Amino acid sequence: MSTVEERARLVFSLRQSGITDIHIHSVMESIDRADFIDGHFKNRAYEDVPLPIESGQTISAPTIVAKMTQALELNKKCKVLEVGTGSGYQAAILSKLARRVYTIERIKALAKIAEQRISQYNITNIVITAGDGSLGLPHQAPFDRILLTAAAEDAPSTLLAQLKTGGIMVLPVGQSDATQILLRIRKTEDGLDYEELGNVRFVPLLPGKE
Repeated sequence: MSTVEERARLVFSLRQSGITDIHIHSVMESIDRADFIDGHFKNRAYEDVPLPIESGQTISAPTIVAKMTQALELNKKCKVLEVGTGSGYQAAILSKLARRVYTIERIKALAKIAEQRISQYNITNIVITAGDGSLGLPHQAPFDRILLTAAAEDAPSTLLAQLKTGGIMVLPVGQSDATQILLRIRKTEDGLDYEELGNVRFVPLLPGKE
């Protein structure tokens, strides 16, 4: 488990990175990142770096998790779709700020691990699905917010179709071997508004499931 000092340093780091939402500060203090990391990397849980997790995947740096969460402009009425559950850490953060979180993980073994990790927090408003995230969840659409934790070459039209008018999608866009841009897309009555939020680096969004 992390110390009070480590968590305090994390919040300071978030503030330094431009994360102004105090609700995000509070949630990220309350959910221990170490609980979502396995093995000898646990003792590095509060460093502001991405770290390896199971199945050859990574958990994003805390400031990136916070930045993407803040970009979603969440409230307690939001129904959220997350594509790329990974360790479950981002979904756990979202669950404290939204009404319900649907999250899809293409690697079945990883989805099962994430479910176990989230269960220790007695969180009841997350639904984890093992499947092809690029297809979204049409039967649960529309969503108020959609978050991708893997980089697409462009915003997937299949997922944009599942976003409610007035909703927000946040995702990394770009080639997997080049610099990617974090985008915020607002779906309006008149179309889509795009806003660039800075450079990021994520694994590519892959179709199918394992």
